[in-house]
This record gives sequence, C-alpha cells and structure tokens, in this order.
Amino acid sequence: QVQLVESGGGLVQAGGSLRLSCAASRRSFSNYALGWFRQAPGKERDFVAAITRSDGSTYYADSVNGRFTISRDNAKNTVYLQMNSLKPEDTAVYYCAADRFNSRATISQAPSYDYWGQGTQVTVSS
Repeated sequence: QVQLVESGGGLVQAGGSLRLSCAASRRSFSNYALGWFRQAPGKERDFVAAITRSDGSTYYADSVNGRFTISRDNAKNTVYLQMNSLKPEDTAVYYCAADRFNSRATISQAPSYDYWGQGTQVTVSS
C-alpha cells in the first residue's frame, strides 16, 4: 500500500506559478512510476505529467508542455509539479498517482495507476 498526500494548491492569478508536492508513505518510492492528473468540474480526469521509476524520463500533456515540470526526490519520497505561466484553463483538482508496474505505454493512462492522493485544488483567476 502507498498513501499519497498532495499539497501546494491554491488561488493564483493568470501568469503566476505554483508548485505542487505529493508525499508518499512507502520507503520503496523509487520503484514507482508517478503521475499527475487533473479534473475540472464536469470533466474527465486528464493526464498532466508523469515520470518513470527507472531512468526518470518525463512525459507531458501537450497542453502543459513547456510550462509544467515534474520531478521526484526519492530520498524524500516526494514528487513535485512545478507549474509556470498558469492559465485559467489550468483550474482543476490535481491528483498525484503511483504505480509499480506502469510501462512507458501506459504511464499517461489513469486506469493504470493503483494509488491516488486525495487531490489539491488549483484555481487560476483571469
């Protein structure tokens, strides 16, 4: 079992920045692929970014590529999402997720993750 706790959400003006953190309870954190997803009201949960467990390769949704950066600190059992140049359309609840068996082919797919945090709200005002 892995427990994930997100933090760092809040209200920010368009063009601003936020850094989300997700702390994991498990010591073998380095063995897990990690992802960030987001869900706006009335919409499906969408992929935002992911980082592999092996070589730390990163993947991004087209809508955030170049603005968001995912990173992990295995010593702190924490994954981060640095969000820059925020837009009102980035407003959503952001979730982190972890899975031990994700491959590069499935790392952007929400159903492939077994463990999820409770989410943190990000609101970007125009």
